[in-house]
Amino acid sequence: MTTRTTSESSAAAPLVDLQALVVAVRRRRRFWCAAGLLGLLVGAAVAVLLPAPPTAVTKVLVAHQEDQPNDPGTLIRTDVALLQTTRIAGEALKSLHSTEKPEDFMRDYSGLGLTNNLLQITVTGDSDAEAEARAKALADAFVADHVKRIRAAADAEAKALLDQRDRLQGELTKVNKAIGDGSAQSGPTASADLESLFARRAELTSRITDFGQRAAEARIGTPQLVAGTQIVDAPSAVRTSLPRTAATDGVIGLVLGLVLGLAVAAVGSVVADRPVLRREIASNLGASVIAELPRGKGRLGRRRRTRTARERLTTSLARTARGSAEPVSLLELGCARSTGAIALDLARALSADGPVVVVDGLPGTQLARRRPKQGDPAVIGGERAADLPHQDRRVGVGSVAPGTAWTDLQYLGTRTVLVVRAGQGSSAWLHTVARQLADQRIAVIGVVLIDPDPRDRTDGTLWDGLNTALRGQDERSARQSGLGRRAERLPMWTARVPDSDQEAR
Repeated sequence: MTTRTTSESSAAAPLVDLQALVVAVRRRRRFWCAAGLLGLLVGAAVAVLLPAPPTAVTKVLVAHQEDQPNDPGTLIRTDVALLQTTRIAGEALKSLHSTEKPEDFMRDYSGLGLTNNLLQITVTGDSDAEAEARAKALADAFVADHVKRIRAAADAEAKALLDQRDRLQGELTKVNKAIGDGSAQSGPTASADLESLFARRAELTSRITDFGQRAAEARIGTPQLVAGTQIVDAPSAVRTSLPRTAATDGVIGLVLGLVLGLAVAAVGSVVADRPVLRREIASNLGASVIAELPRGKGRLGRRRRTRTARERLTTSLARTARGSAEPVSLLELGCARSTGAIALDLARALSADGPVVVVDGLPGTQLARRRPKQGDPAVIGGERAADLPHQDRRVGVGSVAPGTAWTDLQYLGTRTVLVVRAGQGSSAWLHTVARQLADQRIAVIGVVLIDPDPRDRTDGTLWDGLNTALRGQDERSARQSGLGRRAERLPMWTARVPDSDQEAR
């Protein structure tokens, strides 16, 4: 039954939890906001440090003999491709009396087909005057090349028609000679042959006339195309505004930075696999979330709600510690300072019943080295925990971060509350913590979540499975210790301190 339930839950789990992904990305908003700001600054810096070179623009009207109303732009794209050839670049450089290589000059200009017959040429130079001169030379070279190609095509077509006419003219000469020779003959067959020759002569004469007219029309149509190809917009320098360019590049950099930052944050969240939702943390640790506290002080209203939640948590932990026959400890993961403060609050609440000792097992003995205030409980280092008499009430505070000496945690307390910062440990490490505590026979009373997501609406209480639920752990521990129903049970409420103005639950 357990195996089937586990397999069903694993099959139902999605490959990527979108809710957890959104929360993880939102928690890293400082990172992707910084990436967007960096992109904004880089874009503005590029506009200032690497300004655009002087640029000139001209427009050329290009007439094509094959123009069709439904042309998808093939002809103008061909003109753009022809513009990017060494022949036109070389002719332009020749008119400029420049020794620059055509291949190098081709990198400084570009063409764009605005319509089927309008070509825009953009050229850069060392100055506005040079850019305008280069644009003018390039446009003239393109127009001259286009006119040359039109005339060459027209001449080739006319020559082909005239050659055909000349061939027919030679055949007509032969027919006329045959007619002259046949007129002197007589007989029934001679009359029929003469009639067919006259018909052939009439046909050849008609075809010769047609080829002559077509050759003339081919040459007549050329001037229209030549006149239609011209520069319609004289070269002019492009005026650029540095503030506008900087703003445009900055916005582009901002967008690219935000997109890149969001992508890196999303990929990093998936790869790191650090749970941030109450549901995930409770499931990985095998214990319910019993309280939530924000990280830091925050605004005035938030401080008041935080203080109220901490007081409720201290009262609940004190009630649990008073009813427990075994020492209670607080073990932190990524929030040593908050855990130490909770431990001191708990010790102060328990000091009303008698002397209380706080056993500091945190890395660096942060509590033991602090300057005590008047009324604070005694704090000793973790190395002296084994020397304390069993009848003395103690509150242990330690860490379950990587590098923890797991066997020393029993001296801090056999019943513990895990104080975990959301997104601090990976799923694998949370499983390791739960397994190690179970091996050391340290019962986990619950989890206090530090720095939770304010929009997290998932349930951090484990309801299924007596071996993992908070209620089941308490009842099993009570039966093992012989305390029966009088064993302590931490309330199943969750003290939530959201960022909004809603009240804490």
